[in-house]
Amino acid sequence: MSLHLGSGEIVARAGVIIDSMKSMEGPLLPILHGIQAEFGYVPQDTLPLIAKALNLSRAEVHGVMTFYHDYRDHPAGRHVLKLCRAESCQSMGGDQLAERIKRLLGIDFHQTTPDGSVTLEPVYCLGLCACSPAAMLDGELYGRLDNEAAEELVMEARR
Repeated sequence: MSLHLGSGEIVARAGVIIDSMKSMEGPLLPILHGIQAEFGYVPQDTLPLIAKALNLSRAEVHGVMTFYHDYRDHPAGRHVLKLCRAESCQSMGGDQLAERIKRLLGIDFHQTTPDGSVTLEPVYCLGLCACSPAAMLDGELYGRLDNEAAEELVMEARR
């Protein structure tokens, strides 16, 4: 993944992904996943390409992309820290934990630290309700977080 691609290169690389998946049944989500896997986000330049290839309006593609919270319209940091915001995690101190992590990172949800090391995102269930509060760092799950574990998680994410 490179954050310094020209529009022409983005369009060309996205075109290959779109062409390889457009004949699938229900291709929109796999195409969006493929593009995000390639670039780390779904560049705006790719939305008209997807719409044309699938005979959809750009608004339809944008609507699907913005409906699902995992799709990004801008590059994320080197590490993505997701904090569970579901009821179980909230009832076990998730709100206080989230505020602590925000302070430690100096950012809010949907933001990236100025050094580009961490993007903080809310998620609405990681499936670890028995281990609340929970988080995910770069795809790895962490449960039963407390203040000490939160600090360790932030230090790991900052590396």
